Amino acid sequence: MRVYTRKGDDGTTGLLFGGRVAKDEPGPAAYGAVDEAVSALGVVRAEAEPGSELAQLLLRIQRELFVVGAELATAPENRGKLEPGTSCVTAAMVEALEPLIDDLTGRYEQPREFVVPGENRVAAGLDVARTVVRRAERECVTAARAGWLEGSQVVPYLNRLADLVYTMARWQEGSFRPVRLADGST
Repeated sequence: MRVYTRKGDDGTTGLLFGGRVAKDEPGPAAYGAVDEAVSALGVVRAEAEPGSELAQLLLRIQRELFVVGAELATAPENRGKLEPGTSCVTAAMVEALEPLIDDLTGRYEQPREFVVPGENRVAAGLDVARTVVRRAERECVTAARAGWLEGSQVVPYLNRLADLVYTMARWQEGSFRPVRLADGST
């Protein structure tokens, strides 16, 4: 099997469940930005200590962004074929990001002024990834306005994810204070 197919040489791309559209249509533009976010987070994960809480969280997010991408790579007429949580973002996925934000926020002192990225490589990488997630969110808003994401949770997910990535960057800059879980573990 070859990596190249030559089918996209005409400026179109294939969609999940069939169909072809121009590569600059709102759906492909949005999933392209999501793909960039996956890669930006991958750069940060490569800097994180293998197996660390941060590395595991980044991998989880990258995998969830594949769900976002699958939804975006599906034409509106095929949305009924998507599987919640596998190829379609769910409200539960959005809601699951909030406790992560709350937990990490409790581990560092809140900044009292504008944050200038670059305190360390990991935090700086997270700040870059956050801006890529925000761009993906903007592209998804455009796709939603074009009718690509009717009834979708993609925009709320990316909005919450950008907040989480911001929080992760501040956590990586600040002094780590382990949070005790309900079972007493940290």
